[in-house]
Amino acid sequence: MVKLPNGIDDAVAAALPNAVAGSAMALRFRAAMQSGETVLINGATGFTGKIAVQIAKHYGAKKIVVTGRNEQSLQSLIELGAAETISVRQDDEKFISQIKEIHNNTPFDIIIDYLWGHRAELILASLKGKGSFTHKTRFVSVGAVTRDKLQLSAENLRSVDLHLSGSGLGSWTKDEMKSLFSEIIPEMFQLAADKKLKVDTEKVSLADIEKLWDMEVPDGKRLVVTI
Repeated sequence: MVKLPNGIDDAVAAALPNAVAGSAMALRFRAAMQSGETVLINGATGFTGKIAVQIAKHYGAKKIVVTGRNEQSLQSLIELGAAETISVRQDDEKFISQIKEIHNNTPFDIIIDYLWGHRAELILASLKGKGSFTHKTRFVSVGAVTRDKLQLSAENLRSVDLHLSGSGLGSWTKDEMKSLFSEIIPEMFQLAADKKLKVDTEKVSLADIEKLWDMEVPDGKRLVVTI
């Protein structure tokens, strides 16, 4: 049970906790994020991805790079703190080239991945070393929107200082779960109440529940049924 701060919208309070669990827990505990680090968020145009961008900024990220399919949604992430955007609609070679160029200039300390599958394969291949010392990158899988499995080269793993982990129920400790409800969610509720965390919701009254069948919820919004 988490007490709501004054000024927070009920729909925002309903929408936020799941997204916070899917972003803050990965950044804070699985990636052990430190202020001043560079973060890549793969699949950032969804609701949780948009929250992740803002939380990474709140936690002191030096630079945030985002990937996504919807160009308009990608551009909206610039306003939330992203420094560079990468479209997943481009061909593989261009995608890898763009990842490599950014990583060479400002190496990724953390990669938060909501897509998995092919795009995750391309990102991991982009990090592959060439026999010299490499930058340590913590890659955290949070979701698998595109595919549940990927192919990972053993040579790829041996060639780069890569820490691969996942964030979700089962990977968190009891103390981390306690922190989620006693510290992290209350902090994010307060940020939302203070209008320092943008949370976009689409509300539908329970009385109009049949409208859900025909609704298209825009990228980055969370559907909330009000009673």
